[in-house]
Amino acid sequence: MPSKTFYIGEPNEKQAEFFRADARFIAYGGARGGGKSWAVRKKAILLSLYYGGIRILLLRRTLSELRENHLLPLMADLKEIAPFKERERAFLFGNGSRLRFGYCDSESDVLQYQGQEYDVIFLDEATHFTEFQYNTLTACLRGANSFPKRMYLTCNPGGIGHAWVKRLFIDREYRLGEHPEDYLFIPAKVYDNRVLMESDPHYVEMLKNLPFELREAWLNGNWNVFAGQYFREYDPAIHVVRPFPIPHSWKRYRAIDYGLDMLSCGFYAVDPQGRHYRYREIHESNLIISDAARRIVEETGGERIEKTYAPPDLWNRRQDTGKSAAEIFAANGVPLTKASNDRINGWLTVKEMLKPTLSIDEQTGKEEMTAKLRIFDNCTILKKHLPLAQHDAKMTNDVANEPHYITHVLDELRYYCVSRTSPPNLAEDTPSAPTLDQAELEYFLNEELFHIYE
Repeated sequence: MPSKTFYIGEPNEKQAEFFRADARFIAYGGARGGGKSWAVRKKAILLSLYYGGIRILLLRRTLSELRENHLLPLMADLKEIAPFKERERAFLFGNGSRLRFGYCDSESDVLQYQGQEYDVIFLDEATHFTEFQYNTLTACLRGANSFPKRMYLTCNPGGIGHAWVKRLFIDREYRLGEHPEDYLFIPAKVYDNRVLMESDPHYVEMLKNLPFELREAWLNGNWNVFAGQYFREYDPAIHVVRPFPIPHSWKRYRAIDYGLDMLSCGFYAVDPQGRHYRYREIHESNLIISDAARRIVEETGGERIEKTYAPPDLWNRRQDTGKSAAEIFAANGVPLTKASNDRINGWLTVKEMLKPTLSIDEQTGKEEMTAKLRIFDNCTILKKHLPLAQHDAKMTNDVANEPHYITHVLDELRYYCVSRTSPPNLAEDTPSAPTLDQAELEYFLNEELFHIYE
């Protein structure tokens, strides 16, 4: 135990909860003004003083952010407790504890920490880090001692790491090797920070006056709306519908994005009014081409598919066989049609198909918001990944390629939309005299047909 007493100040309720938390991964925040930086600094000091010899790493994305947000305030807090060694960029405590500072401005910067061991890692503004950087750092969380092994993260919605932070701490969707009991999220908003509310009451008004996306993220901690979101048109209340039997007269299509890391295949149907319905999907990894084709055929069953759209690179010949992936797909029962790979026009086409429009419900005569593209509720991957797409930092009209795991279903959707929205294709999709059997007719008279989730 330390010989001197260090007074940290008076934490608010959320900060106190952060101090007491003992899960392996603890995320704190969700909105601006929740007192995240203060909590990180004080927790790092408490751990350093209590556990003699503990090794702690505190990271921000850039060195300038690190200096302003943590290094300078800690120099003031620790000036009589622990000297700061500029060369090591670390505070060295008399009990042997070491509080080191680092940054990961580029993707490769994180590699400097490979092979290093830390008992505790603070990842401040975690949504500014990529999932690769986060995973690399978790491997450093180890050591043959009795000290707690923890990672503390602070975060706001948005940023390049929005998707992985949301998956782990908000949606709580875990992969193999991830244990739910290891993850804890402590939400905090500006209203929880009584010191800030008293010292700067106008800060809340500033947050309220921000544009909608920033206001939702920074004031309300809304993880479903954030600055940089590409498909702001997407609204589950408008685009998601209950599954219904697809009439035999509607033409059906498929679109795929294929790689060994992931096969994404979407099934689409077009109604007589030219509205498109994504009614089924495949999203599976580690399938060689013949197995991917077999899965598509299995899911298709006896349905008649007009065309299957795919990216141009599947027509490149493979060195090992001399055949293209498109030829192998065709030989296994899935003939492909080449789609445009123009990313900018493709994404703009997707946005046009998602654009909400006001229409009159044919059954009730009431006005409703609808869109050219509708998504069946069972298409869980597209529903989950579509709102996570962000603008590319350098090419703002493009969708960012991070996080990579969401790109497969988005690319597949793009191939379909850009292939099916030219005037000739729409005319082709609109039968002049559609016919319905008795069962279909009865179903379409049901007023629940186009029920939209609230």
